[in-house]
Amino acid sequence: MRFEPPRRIAGSITVPGDKSISHRALLLAALADGSSRFWGVSPGHDVAATASCLRGLGVDLRCTDAASHTWQVAGLALESWRSPQQALDCGNSGTTMRLLCGILAGAPGLCATLTGDASLLRRPMRRVAEPLRAIGARVAVTAMGTAPLHIAGCRLSGGSVQLTVPSAQVKSALLLAGLAAEATVEVRQSAPTRDHTERMLAAMGAHVDVHAEGVAVGPGALRPLPPARVPGDPSAAAFAVALAVLHSDAEVAVAGVCLNPRRTGWLRVLQRMGAAVEVVADPTGTTLAGEPSGTLVARSSDLHATDLRADEVTDCVDEVPILALCMAAARGTSTLHGLGELRVKESDRLAATAGLLAALGVAGNAGADWLRISGRGGAGHFSRLCAFDPGLDHRMALCAAVAGLCGRGVDHIANWSTTATSWPGFAAAVGPLDRSG
Repeated sequence: MRFEPPRRIAGSITVPGDKSISHRALLLAALADGSSRFWGVSPGHDVAATASCLRGLGVDLRCTDAASHTWQVAGLALESWRSPQQALDCGNSGTTMRLLCGILAGAPGLCATLTGDASLLRRPMRRVAEPLRAIGARVAVTAMGTAPLHIAGCRLSGGSVQLTVPSAQVKSALLLAGLAAEATVEVRQSAPTRDHTERMLAAMGAHVDVHAEGVAVGPGALRPLPPARVPGDPSAAAFAVALAVLHSDAEVAVAGVCLNPRRTGWLRVLQRMGAAVEVVADPTGTTLAGEPSGTLVARSSDLHATDLRADEVTDCVDEVPILALCMAAARGTSTLHGLGELRVKESDRLAATAGLLAALGVAGNAGADWLRISGRGGAGHFSRLCAFDPGLDHRMALCAAVAGLCGRGVDHIANWSTTATSWPGFAAAVGPLDRSG
């Protein structure tokens, strides 16, 4: 894929429905006592993998309107889910694998194997298997602590689990397991993580107790999700906002974006850097599970350097690459701390980010869990990208595209199809923003 920088960028852009919320909506609706309908679901391959796995387990769900991405899910009691005839393919989706593992662990008599693509099979899964075992689950991983996961569903005891690594996916796996446990499951964590699962469980009538040290869920049935819209993905919106902020002549509006505080850490960092981004909140009660949403209006900005503290990373871990790109265009030197988790994403995302910046002619260096960037004082000072290979990492591919659109262009982004993981229509969405004529 090739991108050239437009002379001017202006207009509005729609981002896909939030991927995290879409996964959870399908999974929880599948467990509900009744049918659920919601729209704005992410069209990406990750969420499609969740839907495919649920079908393999006997759940009836379908997209009833492709234009609005409306889904209908007929809830099925967990004891009626069937053991799949073959391994369930989670594709590139760690969310699918980890959350589904939590559900299946509490299904007595059900046996399943969860596998995925080459990238997913390299990601750490002991971090979800061991906490589940602590409440009685039977989950096996490879000797390397990776997938495939082999799950033999059983009656779970419940109890309190302390997470060593803050992870919304692991927390969610335990909470979903708690729905079928004999007693309450409490998850304690050292730092707060995204709370979509807790919000959705509460909206479906689950016994949820959120406290300062963590969250607990008791066993019980779920009622269907009320019909509502999945808000736009803030991780996708970060690319659209960065496109406007970094370009020398731009104004872009992104409507209907999820503004959950646990998902907008990247926005707070950008505003600290001097980014001109206006936030206009939507009326409440319009989105699934009451998630806050609104419109972001971003304009060309003169950015200055800032440091990213380790305690800020949890709220922007998926947006670190695009934040790093913004820091590369800022005035001054920025240092990002606490980035160890990037080493075990869809790629070694810390190394990939450092590699992209080097290819853009940006000076910097990286350690085991940190990155230091000497800003160029504007994206116009980036070198032209001849070629960039993101591997199977959709976020790195999108980051390279933004760099090309705001800088001096990019001749070739390899493996562009990997962007279908989260934003299949990125190129088509940004095309109409070109107001060069």
